[in-house]
Amino acid sequence: MAKEININSIPKEKLALANLGDHIKDQKFDDKPIGYFKDAWRRFCKNKASIVAAIIILLIVVFAVVMPFFDTGTGTDFDTYYAKKTPRNHFLTQFGIATGDIEKDFNERAYINEVAKGLAATGDWGSDRENNPISIGAALDADNALQPITKFKEVKATLQGHNVNNIYYAMVDEYVSVGFIYKQVSLDELNKMKAWQEETGIQLLYPLIDTKSEYCFDPDDANWWYKTDSKGNPVEVVTKGSREFAKVIEFESVDELVLEDNYLRYKSGEKKGQLRYDRPQGGGSTAETAEYQVRVLYYNYYRYMHDGAEPEFLFGTDVSGYDLAQRIAMGLRLSLLFSVCIFIINFILGAMYGAIEGYYGGTADLVMEFIVYVLSGVPFIVVSTLFQIHLAAKVGAIPSLIFAFVLTGWIGTAGLVRTQFYRFKNQEYVMAARTLGAKDRRIIWKHIFPNTLGTIITSSVLAIPGFIFSESMLTYLGIVNLNSRTSTSLGTVLSQAEGIWTSKPHVMLFPALFISLLMICFNLFGNGLRDAFNPSLRGTEE
Repeated sequence: MAKEININSIPKEKLALANLGDHIKDQKFDDKPIGYFKDAWRRFCKNKASIVAAIIILLIVVFAVVMPFFDTGTGTDFDTYYAKKTPRNHFLTQFGIATGDIEKDFNERAYINEVAKGLAATGDWGSDRENNPISIGAALDADNALQPITKFKEVKATLQGHNVNNIYYAMVDEYVSVGFIYKQVSLDELNKMKAWQEETGIQLLYPLIDTKSEYCFDPDDANWWYKTDSKGNPVEVVTKGSREFAKVIEFESVDELVLEDNYLRYKSGEKKGQLRYDRPQGGGSTAETAEYQVRVLYYNYYRYMHDGAEPEFLFGTDVSGYDLAQRIAMGLRLSLLFSVCIFIINFILGAMYGAIEGYYGGTADLVMEFIVYVLSGVPFIVVSTLFQIHLAAKVGAIPSLIFAFVLTGWIGTAGLVRTQFYRFKNQEYVMAARTLGAKDRRIIWKHIFPNTLGTIITSSVLAIPGFIFSESMLTYLGIVNLNSRTSTSLGTVLSQAEGIWTSKPHVMLFPALFISLLMICFNLFGNGLRDAFNPSLRGTEE
């Protein structure tokens, strides 16, 4: 028979409190209480989706803040020659992505012109059919970084009526494919170009084309440097007696074709690298005040304008020629700052309005609820449109948009605060404070409001993605115009890409991806905060 133990005979220092069912053998107890925020943080960390969402939001914020430091001017200055170009990054090119290449198909004339850009980019190489006959095929086989066609794929013969046309398929570097352009520059700028060319060893200035010649297919396009007929077919000039006439070059394969240059030359035969345009200024211009026409390879001209840096655009360029990554970063900064600003204003207004409603109740509550009822029936899109029409001209587009969001945006927060005050205002600790002589203002902000803070904040955070979506929607529809050289909206970027997204999907893909991530991650993050600060889950194990 077991021996009975008298509990009263056991010293108190050997006793410890334990919950029913706990295993207390060799267990050490920690009597330190868990704080409210520590408990909330513990439960938030157990929500894996919210943690991932918070990390993604942090990365997006870092992207928006850091990107301007990598801006070489392409974020605020557009480049029409490089508009709508695909992503290009030399580091990612090693992995076969962001190469700046696209697949294109050409007819025979366009294919010859594309290869000829790279052929002419090497200077005199291939421009003299007699002394230096370089064929189209040899130009493709050579290791030439300035050759637009990076990979030839195939040629297909198509029948159109009674004519057989060849279609050439190739991978093309969009940035090199711009080829040559004409520029009008001052003498000072021309000297700078020559100095940069000599210093770097990169050819910038190229021979001018005889645009007045009958063999020039397009006088405005600096890429037609070789002799052609009126249809753009390559020709060679044949002399018979005292007469010259053009003969279309016959070839069995386009790879065997050798082009004849159509450069502008002096009487001595030397090619002209520049052309002076005299513009009368008080009796005639001097060499210092005149303008000079030059022909430059645009890829190298871009390097000249950006301290030798080659064109790199992580997300490509938009329809205007801005760096798409920089424009997205601008849009993200605008959306995040705008939504946080609206959140703070609506939180303050809603908290004050709802606290007064819930605490005093009665007639004050009825009157204030009627005002809320009237304002909640006002269509937001109508208000924002009217504000942009009548208010934006006076205070600006962004302040007028803030007014539109604030007009009714605080109603949800006010209703939540009102509900929480009705829940807590009759609690014992509130009655005790009132009995001890505490004033209404102290009871509201020192005793009741802190107990509602967690629920209010988490619910208000969930409104942030709504602000971002609404702002993007208004700019996408063109109701609000936030686009300028130094700022833009994600909705504006999406709107500009609407007509070309099938041929240039990257222009719409990247801004749409960032908006989607912001919407999803803020919702997941808000849900995690709501569960973490839920008082009914305090102290529970999930």
